[in-house]
Amino acid sequence: MKESASGIAADTSNAARLGTIVAGNAQPKLVSSQFKFTEGPAVDKQGNIFFTDQPNDKIWKYGTDGKLTLFLDKTGRSNGLYFDAQGNLLACADAQNELWSISPAGKVTVLLRDVQQHKLNGPNDLWINPKNGGIYFTDPYYQRSYWTRQSPDIEGQKVYYLAKGKTEPIVVDEQVQQPNGIVGSPDGKYLYVADIKANKTYRYQISADGKLTNRQLFVPQGSDGMTLDSQGNLYLTGKGVMVYTPQGQKLAHIDIPAAWTANLCFGGKDRKTLFITASESVFTLPMKVKGVE
Repeated sequence: MKESASGIAADTSNAARLGTIVAGNAQPKLVSSQFKFTEGPAVDKQGNIFFTDQPNDKIWKYGTDGKLTLFLDKTGRSNGLYFDAQGNLLACADAQNELWSISPAGKVTVLLRDVQQHKLNGPNDLWINPKNGGIYFTDPYYQRSYWTRQSPDIEGQKVYYLAKGKTEPIVVDEQVQQPNGIVGSPDGKYLYVADIKANKTYRYQISADGKLTNRQLFVPQGSDGMTLDSQGNLYLTGKGVMVYTPQGQKLAHIDIPAAWTANLCFGGKDRKTLFITASESVFTLPMKVKGVE
């Protein structure tokens, strides 16, 4: 009986905390389950959301009108996505371990092919600093069935920074086991990186030269993807969505009816729709808080 009462109390408390960020009594709404594995949601200036179906090598658009349309076929097995200030969609295209820039018309420009003449492991996720246009990306090694190689070409799994206009990235953290999800604060001062293998998420201060300092353990949880809201809360993925306060305290858990929740971002014209990629499905959830990306 005590365990049951405790469980009920926990559920009630979580529901109350969810009420501070989720609109009303809203629940995640299924948009579609027509995919194989969804990832990398990114929002454009109008609030439309673009996401990948990596095994099927496609990028889809979920419009502010609620319609799903195919944006691009043959995407280089794109995973993480992010829009730059010019409206180009940057993509972690790990078929050939590259970073791409995709124009609104679908024209591809390869931004990065290797590092010091060695193949990257496979760029996974990225964030662009809005203050200077620099790109931070994670480069874990996940052996892909569509690769011919069977081992890494470089040592370690690292976090990189590619300054705007540069062609060679620098390593900004190599003391991670398997970096994955990444996002930064809208003021360009802080970066969050999930080490999914170590089950930790770190917060760094961003220096003027793009390098990272003052690494701190933010929460003892790894994550596949992540996003921030306008209150500074951090959203991590895996078994549903876990939301943490700016101080790293657990705020609430959002249940998602899927085996694995991979990634998420805020979209819609008012940035108050949380868009969630989860296994073969995508979901939306109306929110009280806004996104900042």
